[in-house]
Amino acid sequence: MKIILANPRGFCAGVSRAVDVVERVLALEPHPIYVRHEVVHNRAVVESLKQKGAIFVKELDEVPDHAVCIFSAHGVSQRVKEEAQCKSLKIYDATCPLVTKVHREVQKASNTGVECILIGHKGHPEVEGTLGQYQSSYAQIYLVENLQNVKDLQVKNPNKLVYATQTTLSVDETKDIIQALKEKYPNAGSPKKEDICYATQNRQNAVRELAKKVDILLVVGSKNSSNSNRLRELAENHGVNAYLIDNKDDIDLMWFENKASCGITAGASAPEYLVQEVIEFLKNHFEHAQLEDFEGVKEEVTFPLPKLLKQMQFVDKVIQP
Repeated sequence: MKIILANPRGFCAGVSRAVDVVERVLALEPHPIYVRHEVVHNRAVVESLKQKGAIFVKELDEVPDHAVCIFSAHGVSQRVKEEAQCKSLKIYDATCPLVTKVHREVQKASNTGVECILIGHKGHPEVEGTLGQYQSSYAQIYLVENLQNVKDLQVKNPNKLVYATQTTLSVDETKDIIQALKEKYPNAGSPKKEDICYATQNRQNAVRELAKKVDILLVVGSKNSSNSNRLRELAENHGVNAYLIDNKDDIDLMWFENKASCGITAGASAPEYLVQEVIEFLKNHFEHAQLEDFEGVKEEVTFPLPKLLKQMQFVDKVIQP
């Protein structure tokens, strides 16, 4: 069995930052510490943080007044921020900076009375947070998921219109929808820069190339991870049997019958140690397994910690005896 590793794979800068924020706050602040929604969509990461003391909640009504709370990498709506203020919560915001960028674009549209179209998946936490940035009383934000939504869409003023996208969608996923929007609303404004997350696109590009060389692909990632599901779908669209697994325990050896090569990748919220465990599992089950790293884009993006966290770490360092 030849095992080929996709590059890049696994944690992106936004996920690394979000997990780092939770771990630093757990070490810095007195417990209990609450996290609204899963900080990232990965079961192993969430379980690890729970064991370290993080308490995950669905909504802020589960958080006591004056408590410490962390917002997830997916971001939150303005309503949630206002609720946090009313409850006097100490908030550490782990929202991915790329998501924050989209939030600012939507807020600008709202503040100027320009209608906005958001391309994204209904119900996804990032989409809910982005929709919740738009608060105009006389204009509107619209969510489109597919070409039929674009066809059915009716805006109030086609000449005062912009569009934005969910960051975890790829260029390939959005290009047809964007083209349809431009044809229907030629005066619609587009973002100054692509909203698409660099990590989402890089991981999909790697899978697209890897699919040409393998008989089967394993995607390490949780079932509720949007970008992990897209990686599996992309491989299948290129004719490769692909499986989304949380860890090595999900592997079914029957998948490998009459297969000579296996690709491995990981969604942007999956830690590398899970990938290494999958590799060891395969090595233990296939004699003379050969491991190969598939060359890809080298990611060097990093994001700074939230301002409040940096301030609190400075204060903590100063008062230490």
